[in-house]
Amino acid sequence: MRSDYNSASFAGSLAIVRNKKPFTDGEYAKTFMLDVANELFDDLPNKDKIMKRIQDMPLLARTVHDRTVMMANQVEETQVKDINAATFFSLALDESTDVSHISQFSVIARYASGDTLREESLAVLPMKGSTRGEDLFKSFMEFTQEKNLPMDKLLSVCTDGAPCMVGKNKGFVALLREHEKRPILSFHCILHQEALCAQMFDGQLDEVMLLVIRVINFIVARALKDRQFKTLLDEVENHYHGLLLHRNVRWLSRGKVLSRFGACLNEIWTFLEMKGIEYPELAETEWLLKIYYLVDITEHLNQLNVKMQGIGNTVLSLQQAVFAFENKLEVFIMDLKTGRLLHFEKLKQFKDAYTASEPTQKLDLHQLAAFTSSLLKLFKSRFGEFCEHTRLFKFITHPIECSLNAVDLSYITGVSIRDFEAEVADLKASDMWGNKFKSLNEDLESIARQKAELANQLIIKTWNALPVTYHTLQRVSIAVLTMFGSTYACEQSFSHLKNIKSNLRSRLTDESLNACMKLNLTKYQPDYKAISKFMQHQKSH
Repeated sequence: MRSDYNSASFAGSLAIVRNKKPFTDGEYAKTFMLDVANELFDDLPNKDKIMKRIQDMPLLARTVHDRTVMMANQVEETQVKDINAATFFSLALDESTDVSHISQFSVIARYASGDTLREESLAVLPMKGSTRGEDLFKSFMEFTQEKNLPMDKLLSVCTDGAPCMVGKNKGFVALLREHEKRPILSFHCILHQEALCAQMFDGQLDEVMLLVIRVINFIVARALKDRQFKTLLDEVENHYHGLLLHRNVRWLSRGKVLSRFGACLNEIWTFLEMKGIEYPELAETEWLLKIYYLVDITEHLNQLNVKMQGIGNTVLSLQQAVFAFENKLEVFIMDLKTGRLLHFEKLKQFKDAYTASEPTQKLDLHQLAAFTSSLLKLFKSRFGEFCEHTRLFKFITHPIECSLNAVDLSYITGVSIRDFEAEVADLKASDMWGNKFKSLNEDLESIARQKAELANQLIIKTWNALPVTYHTLQRVSIAVLTMFGSTYACEQSFSHLKNIKSNLRSRLTDESLNACMKLNLTKYQPDYKAISKFMQHQKSH
């Protein structure tokens, strides 16, 4: 009976935390259940027994807090145990400021456990002072020593590329390498680099974006004008019901803002005319070419960004997405030069309308092709560390084709180039295992992007199926699979952080915040039945 009460209390506490509700909602939940049960079970002979069980279930705020911490601690113990059992692990690191102006340092680990590639939040470390590289490193090392993490198994680190992370002498990565006295791979988040490419590229079209923001602010910043403009859109039966404000902190914001602006351009012109505001650029052919080009190209950039988001993407899949986009940019350049505009929907619509009204005039699209060439150069100048290790990344799916050298393998402890080359030679000579990897790649092609977890599991299972004679190759493949190519998981943790530690819950203790974050981000299921067996039942008062 005690175990039933405790298990129910743990289940209720877990539901409260995972719905990001305050601990005090436990008593509300109990009141809700009692009110519902009173009506729902009115015709049952054991109604009183049911009501009493609900009444006696412990769900006081302190109880919910304590059970949350217990479950989080259990999950953490499982994480540390699995990391210690893993061959390697890698980290994604980032820091952000919460609603209380405390910097929170997010530590996400990726490691293989059996046939599963796990991506787990180890901690969100509060940084209440400065956030220099030394401060982040000290806080991180104190955490690893307290939890007994096997730092000799740490393979790579992915960061946002901030100076405090990648500074040459005092950056987090430099201090980590110095402490471990061995090479550790470091990656600059591929999503962040893609966003930087887009921002630098947009700099060539600043006059377009600045005018868009100015017009949007004129309409949206004042409530009356915003309402009047929305009324105009409704009257003309426009698909949209208003404009969007641009927010630089959001990866996809610019593309959505431009798309909405382009779709409402005729109504914007009419509205400004009604208000006696003149922006002659909105009627200039050259400016309109640029705005519609910008709408289309940012849509392509957003599609790339979305493709690279998500949990579980390997460095190989992220790198291939970038390389594929570079190939697309070359196609886009030719598309603009020939004037076909097969890949620029909004620009083509404008061109067709303009040609219909001005049949003797021709639009010059070479400047737009030059803009696209500039964007391609930006892409090719970035992602250096990803290009450098292309063969290493591709090894997980094409081991027979990828000949790695000592530099590629220097980061992976316990692997010698001699053993590696010998095992690759054996693998090439094996028809059975050669066909196994051919089958693997065929299966991977049929798996959609959003099934990254399934793809990873398929790759790990294939490698784990190899006999022990391929031990070195297995170590290399597992090592590559653990590598992070982006800090997307950290961004996700900060999103949860904002929901948990909001303006209404700004006084959460570090212990409580960490426990809530742990239970919201983990894929491990807390075994609260095991915890409840060792607890004494306490009635709620």
